[in-house]
Parts: sequence; structure tokens; C-alpha cells
Amino acid sequence: MARPKKDAPIDLSQRHALTAGLIERLSCPEGKAKVFLRDSEVPGLAVRATDKGAKAFVFQRKTKEGSFLSKTIGPPAVWSIEQARTEARKLALTVDQGQDPRELERQQRAEQDAQRQQAKAKALTVGDIWPLYLENGRPKRRDAWKPRYLADLHAMALPGGEPKKRGTGLTRPGPLFPLLALPLSGVTEDALKVWFDREAITGKHQAARALMMFRGFLRWCAAQPKYRALVDRDAGKAPAIVESLPASVRRTDALEAVQVQSWWSGVEQLSNQTASAYLRTLLLTGARREEVAALTWQQVDFRWSKLTLADKVDEVRVIPLTPYLAQLLMRLPRVGTYVFASTGKAGRITDARASHALALRSAGIGHLTFHGLRRSFSLLGEAAGAPAGAIAQIMGHKPSATAEGYRPRSIDALRPFAQRIEAYILELANVQFEAPQEATRLRIVK
Repeated sequence: MARPKKDAPIDLSQRHALTAGLIERLSCPEGKAKVFLRDSEVPGLAVRATDKGAKAFVFQRKTKEGSFLSKTIGPPAVWSIEQARTEARKLALTVDQGQDPRELERQQRAEQDAQRQQAKAKALTVGDIWPLYLENGRPKRRDAWKPRYLADLHAMALPGGEPKKRGTGLTRPGPLFPLLALPLSGVTEDALKVWFDREAITGKHQAARALMMFRGFLRWCAAQPKYRALVDRDAGKAPAIVESLPASVRRTDALEAVQVQSWWSGVEQLSNQTASAYLRTLLLTGARREEVAALTWQQVDFRWSKLTLADKVDEVRVIPLTPYLAQLLMRLPRVGTYVFASTGKAGRITDARASHALALRSAGIGHLTFHGLRRSFSLLGEAAGAPAGAIAQIMGHKPSATAEGYRPRSIDALRPFAQRIEAYILELANVQFEAPQEATRLRIVK
């Protein structure tokens, strides 16, 4: 029998034993979008030809549910006839088992995508997530990080290697820097124990503080759905690590009543009058150091004798501006926005520890922190006879039940207690002060 010519028409109503020549002869007649050349050996297998000249092996069959299934296998240039027949038989077996090959393929793709995503997630390092934590990981009940704490978080993860601002040599990497290279899923108890032991060699307390900060990072990651499965939020609480932490010592430093005069005299004698006024303001208000350092002239109301402070618990708190403190602030030069102005980059006082150390040496007082001044205000306030609730409100302590039953007071109700505390401190400091009736007539008498 003579071989059909290449341009000879094929009877597409019949099944044919597929051959390379037959597939080559197949074409889509004009006026049709596509035609099918069906295989006589494997039911359901066909070659599809389109009006664009494309050809492909396809599998077509009705499912048990009665729907029509059509699935492309691949082009003849890639798939041989026998390969296409083998694939068609597999698809037929799948349909006979009551399954849809298309759905199985979708599931397989979904599984592969999930595996790729999982592998990608496992490759995430602490360093990849750390910037996101700094940007979005603000503490509870606050709109943003406290600037000083945020600066510490940045410093803890610095790579080091920069010239020191003081002295010679290069800076060391921050304690958290070695952790940035760890995969997030690799932050385990063992890994943190190895890291902590190594950091503790150069500074146990610094390593402990870094660990506390990193615990916050782990808690934040555990609260994010996309990181939750990758992180062990309790890795930093492993007994082996906790047992290595330095003992927590509750600070109790405070001025004793008999030390107030010496401390006050030492502070008054400082050549830096801004630092001198700042330190006395800390003692007279019981405020936190950053609350006072960030005080602006706009927050000082001399007319109505009020101070507005940025509060740690609430957004702000308003306290009475007592007479002596009012005069102390009025005597400061108005340079820029801040009350305690500085020529430094911040434009305000940022660290008065050196000045305080000079005053303490002059007074013969061994050790007293800024928070010790805050603690001193509380103790001296009690000695002055002010109620615990009034002292707490002035200091900005979180409201809690006290012996008197905590109740917020108005500024006018709070003022007598603030003035009583100030008068008591001035008496201990041996400062003779006459409280004037008008702010413009304020004066101090030694």
C-alpha cells in the first residue's frame, strides 16, 4: 500500500494508530479552531492541532461523575508517541480510581509551593527580622519605643569595627550581633546558652541585659503568624541560661535626710549651672531623668504654676510647679526649645552623670543614681507628711491600691502636698526661701 502524501487529508472521524508521519500530516482545516487525531491503541489519547499550527498530545475522557476531562500532555517535539501513551494510561488509571488528575496536579503544585515557602522561611535569619522588630515591635500600651531604649536596641546589634569616639582602637560588636546570623528556626536553648556563656566572659550584666532584650524579640516573633512556627519564644528561659544570670539586686540607694544639705551644696557649686538645675529638679519633682531632660519651655506654665511631663504610663502627666522650682527654672537662659538646653546634637542635656559624680565627691557621698534621687523624693515626701497617693501621682507611679485608697487629685488638691515636700527638702538643705505671692517677685535668700 502506497504511503499517503503529506497533503492528503486524514479521516478524523476514525481512530488511527499514531505514527510520526501521521502526526506530521495533521493540520487544522481552514474555518476551524482545532481538530483531534485520536489514537486507536490507547483510549483517550489524541493529538490536538490548532489553527495557529500548534500540536500537542492530549488526554480526554469522561469522569465517573459525568464531567468531561481534557488534559494537555505535551507537544510531539518533546514527547514521543510511546511516552504520551504511557502518560495517557496513567491518567486513565487515575480517572478509573475516581480521582481528577487536574485536582491532583493542583494539590501537588500547592504542596511544592508550600515546601518552597517553608524552605524560604527556614532560611530567614534573625538579622532579616531584627529591623522589622525595631520598626514595629513597640511595647504594649505605647505608640512607639522610648528613644533611649530604641537606641540601646540598635547599639546591642551593631557589628563594631568603627573607630572609638574615646580612646584608640575599634569598637567591639554589640552583644546581640552574633545572633543576627542565626536562622530564626535555629534560635534554640542550646544556641542561646553557647552565645550567653561567650558574651558573659566580657560582661555578665551586659550579656544579661542583651538576653532580656532578645526575649522581647522572641515574644514579638511568636505573636506574628508568619514567624510563629519558626520561633521558640521560651528559648531564652532555659534553666541552663537562667541559672547563669547574675543575681538581681534591688537598688535601694537614696539620700538620707542628713545627707541632703551636703548633696545640695555640692550640686549648687557645679560650674555647669544647667546640670545643677537639672539635678535639683530631679530631687524636687521625683520625675524620671528623661522626663526632666526632655522638658520644653512650652510645658512649663509659670502663670498657672504647672508642669506637663511626658509620662511613662500615660501619655502625659501634669504636676504642680512649686515656688522654688519655678524660680530655679526662670533663672535658666532660654536657648532653643528645651529648658535644660545643651550645645550638643540633641539640643538638650542627655547625660549629667559626670556632673553628678563631681557633686557626690564634693558632698562625700559614695553612690547615688538618678533613680536614687527619685526614690529620695518618695522617702522625703513621706517624712514631710504627704499622703502616699499624692506622692505617687506626682511621681507618675502606676495607680495602685494604697493605704489611703488611690484616687487621682486635681492640680489644686495636689499643690499643697507638692509645696510641703519642697519646703521640707529646702529645710533639710538649709535653703532659706520665702515663697512670694507673684511669680515675678520670686527670690531666694541664703
